[in-house]
Parts: sequence; structure tokens; C-alpha cells
Amino acid sequence: MKIPVAFLNKAITLLVAFCLYPCVILAASSVDITLDPMSPGATISSNFIGLSYEMSLVGSATNGGHFFNPANKPLVKLFRTLGVQSLRVGGNTAERATVKIPDTADIDSLFAFARAAGVKVIYTLRLSGTEPADAAKTAKYIMDNYRPELTCFELGNEPDKLVKDSQAYGEAMRNYLAVITAATNAPEAVFCGPSTMHKDVQWANDFAKDFAHNKHVIMVTQHEYPAGSGRVATNAVTACKKLLSADLLKVYEKLYNDFVPTALSSGLQYRLEEANSFSNGGASGASDAFASALWGLDYMYWWANRGAAGINFHTGGYADGARPPEPQKYVVFWNSPEGFAARPLAYAIKAFDLGCHGQLVPVHFASNPDRVNLTAYGVLSSNGNLYVTLVNKETTGTRDAKVTITLGGSYTRGQVMFLAAPHNDITGTTGVTLGDAPIKDNGDWSASWTSLAAPLNNGHFSINVSAASAAIVRLTKE
Repeated sequence: MKIPVAFLNKAITLLVAFCLYPCVILAASSVDITLDPMSPGATISSNFIGLSYEMSLVGSATNGGHFFNPANKPLVKLFRTLGVQSLRVGGNTAERATVKIPDTADIDSLFAFARAAGVKVIYTLRLSGTEPADAAKTAKYIMDNYRPELTCFELGNEPDKLVKDSQAYGEAMRNYLAVITAATNAPEAVFCGPSTMHKDVQWANDFAKDFAHNKHVIMVTQHEYPAGSGRVATNAVTACKKLLSADLLKVYEKLYNDFVPTALSSGLQYRLEEANSFSNGGASGASDAFASALWGLDYMYWWANRGAAGINFHTGGYADGARPPEPQKYVVFWNSPEGFAARPLAYAIKAFDLGCHGQLVPVHFASNPDRVNLTAYGVLSSNGNLYVTLVNKETTGTRDAKVTITLGGSYTRGQVMFLAAPHNDITGTTGVTLGDAPIKDNGDWSASWTSLAAPLNNGHFSINVSAASAAIVRLTKE
């Protein structure tokens, strides 16, 4: 049978296209970056990694037990596995009249947990419906018994919902400070604030000015949920892409510009002591999905590179006998029969912990012709190891990156761990691994470093970072 020429030509064209198509989707975009470990910058705060919990969890549960209890071994271990160094207790329940203000037994359990977990506490004193003398009793007890475990006191949670304006809050702060720091109460107590919602960041700017020279105020604190309300994020894919979009950086930049320069010029540290992806409990299919891991890792490094003292991701849990109906979507981990099930955001925290201990190293993008949405961060540790974290925030498989790095130093050996999800699915909620290993419910994590496949060559090396994944590289001079 004679095959028509036109049909044969069309078939050949389709066959060629089919053969070429895999080459297109497998080709990685080239990205060239340089690092300068000979000129390291500021040291990342040793207690940068933090978690934030509701004050209601400090009180005893219906069965009399405490969530924050040194006997809660899985929780203690998971804090240590993730590298958590800061524990903030506050949230909306710090101001809720139906929630009992913690008594001395509750406080004892909280700080005994803090000692076991190796964390320092940011403690919220209730503002609504209280008098300075009430707060002074709590502050005195904590200072008399747990001063080494305390970072600072906060006065009120999101006071922009409680008092008229920042001036009124400043007056309240001065009144409480005068009573709390009296010689007969807690004269060495230190404070941070104002801990307002994102929309009222001007209060943080005003707070920095008002308390710049007050010896009892050490830090400006601010809340941020940069992606907005989870209640309106009804499309999971869209919400995931929003978390990874370069446009979200503009939200960080605006918040930074609105209060950080004033805080730093006033000689005060600053911290996002309540933060997460989406507010109002998070966005379903995004705050609990792999996109949140890539977002969280990049978010921590973005703020670390701008001098933040740390970030406390708002999360939750429950003590035995007081289980709520559903976990909020943005929780870092949640109670399970074996301990606590790590959500994707927990992997971001651990990935940051791997490479964050040391001085920030300048990173320069020498070439990125395809404009891959990839970020890179460098840290020089005290023992001379260089850590490079690469976050590929592209959301499709055609945007893998071949990253070539010029080190500016004589490093001879490299190892890597990858942060990944099955099929690079940003909407996936299970199967996340770091270094090819999961974080188990009992707090165990058995990953190991893998030697780089390509050798270091005169201070250069290349590594492939798939779309929707991250790599943490450790370079040594051994």
C-alpha cells in the first residue's frame, strides 16, 4: 500500500517533536552564583528559630495535665531535633477572659519544659481587664525563679485590638513598667513589644521611638502573615503559588521598611514573634502543603539577612484529654499517637537549622538568563565550613536549575541534603523528606549527608536543583 507523502511528512514531524519533547522538559536552566566567604557579615542569632503558641496551652488541660511539661518527651525531643531555641506564649487567648491566667503551677511546668527543651521564653502578660499589680505578681514570680529561661515579657497580644492607638499603648506600657520594675517586684524585668497585627505596623515604629532609651525594653516585636487571610484562599494551587511567588517579597520589604530602620537606629533588636504563611489558621492545601516548606525556608533566610533576631512560627497542639476537633492548617506539627506528626513547615525549620549557624556570606547572582525563581544563601560556620542553601521556588517541572557556584575559597569536599516532596508537588501534604528521610513522630530524624556527585574544581561546582525543591550544601576544606 502506498502511503501518501503528505501523511508521511506529518508523521515524521510528529515523531521528531515527540522525540525532542523530553529533551525540553529535562533541560535545566543555568544559574551562576558567586559567594565571598572571605568577607562574612553578621552572625545569625543563636535563638533565631522559634515557635509561638497560644497562652491557653500553658494552663492545665481537662485531665490536669500540661502540654508544656518536661515529661512530654516527644515534644522535648522534637524541639531539639528541629533546633528550636525560642518559645513564645501569647496569641489571642492571652487576652481572652474565658481563659484562665496561668497560675504558679502552670508557670512551673512551662519553664521546666523550657529547661528540658533548651529554649528561652517570650511570655505575654495580659493587658485587657487587668491592673499593673496583677501583671507584677506574675512577672515577679517568673523573675525570681526563671530569669535564665526568660527572653522578655510582652504586654498584651495585638494591643491594636485592645486600645485606641499607639500613644495609648505607650502610656499603658509605661504604667505597667513602673509597677512591674519597682524595687519590691521585678526590677530587672525586660520587655518587648508592641506585637501588633501586620496592618498596624506603624505601632512598632512608634514603639521603637518611644522606648529607644528605656533600659527595660530590649526588642521590637511584630506579627506577620504575609500571604493574607487563609479564609479567602479557597484555591489550593493558587494559594501555593502565591507563597512561592517573587511578588510576596514586596510584602516583606514593605513591612521591613515600615519599622525595622527605626528599631535598629534606636539600638533595639527586632523579631517576628508571631508569624506564619496565611492568617486565621492558615490556608487549606497551602499552609499544610509542601509549598509552605519552601516558603518557610526562604522566609527565614530573607529575614535573617536583614538582621532579624528571629521568627516564631505560630502553631498549636493539645494536652491529653483536651483534643480540639481539627488542627489549624499552619501548625508546624500536631499530636499523634506516637508523639507529634511533622508538617511540611517543620522540614523548613530543620533545613534552616542545618545551615544557619554562623556568619552570613554575601551571595551574588552572576547569571540567570531564564530568570529562574531561585534564591541562594550562604553561611560561614565557626569551624570554617561553608553552607549554601538553594531554594528553587519554581512550580513546574520544566524549571529545574543547574546551579554553578564560584566559592571564593579553597573548599575541597562537598555534601548535600535535599528538601523534597513526591513528584515535586507543591500541593502535597505527605511524604516530605529532608536528606531522603522523614522526621518521625517520636522526634527521630535519621538523614545523612550525601557527597556531591560532581567534584569541586578550582573553587567551582555545579548542582542540579529540581523545580519545587531545595538543597543544603555543606562545603569543607578537609
